[in-house]
Amino acid sequence: ATAAVTVTRDSLLNVCMDAKHHKTEPGPEGQLYGQCVLWKDNACCTANTSLEAHQDQSYLYNFNWDHCGAMPEKCKRHFIQDTCLYECSPNLGPWIDQADTSWRKERIRDVPLCQEDCEQWWEDCQDAVTCKVNWHKGWNWTTGTNQCPKGAMCQKFKFVFPTAAALCEQVWSGSYRYTSHHRGSGRCIQMWFDPAQGNPNVVVAQYYA
Repeated sequence: ATAAVTVTRDSLLNVCMDAKHHKTEPGPEGQLYGQCVLWKDNACCTANTSLEAHQDQSYLYNFNWDHCGAMPEKCKRHFIQDTCLYECSPNLGPWIDQADTSWRKERIRDVPLCQEDCEQWWEDCQDAVTCKVNWHKGWNWTTGTNQCPKGAMCQKFKFVFPTAAALCEQVWSGSYRYTSHHRGSGRCIQMWFDPAQGNPNVVVAQYYA
């Protein structure tokens, strides 16, 4: 029985999900771009994916952050970081779930985000504007990029997502879970970390696996 348990546990560690742009397995990437550079020693994303993660309406998903007017830079950097974590991190195995969409077989669900990462995201984005709570679905894609659905009103994040937990848990339909765990606790995933100190999410994945 122990052998079987070990296999399952190990299969959750240091893995890439089966999704649109992910590599089949993690490994070093010398040239990761911008905010994705944190993962260069061991990444599920290619250099090209990391570059595209920083573009507005990049070919990754044709997603337009500025669907209700320009998103402030201090807010956008959190969404770029969220994209880097999703595309590059090899430490999300315990939360990989089946996805029933044409463009990916797997997704993440309920990843426990550190409280500070979530609060700062909300803090920096509260005055940005959007027309939807769940950004995974329900957009008008007729132009090839996401536009607000008919009748949806653009309003500030703080009204659409009244709390940090609402933002983190609802914007990508439950991909993240708000926690009261703090950065460095080994109990929550950090979107932001100092790569010189090593990747703190390795021990978090081990703990939950």
